[in-house]
Amino acid sequence: MKKIKDENYIYYLVGQNIKKQRKLKKLSVVKFARLCNYSEGFIMNIESPKYKQTFSLGTLWRFADVLEIDIKELFNDLDE
Repeated sequence: MKKIKDENYIYYLVGQNIKKQRKLKKLSVVKFARLCNYSEGFIMNIESPKYKQTFSLGTLWRFADVLEIDIKELFNDLDE
């Protein structure tokens, strides 16, 4: 992982990885939100590159569980 000194970057990184994994699983925001028991707006805020939505480790665990991935995958560097 890149060494970034801006703490907002980790929210961006994780949000983009959630979006990527969700799309790989062919889940809409609506379906993913329902499976995770969170609101669509919360998911959309997390995935938005323009909005910094904070979240807990428990939330990340829930996302990884629903996506059936190792939680570490949410911290992968982005292929930009």
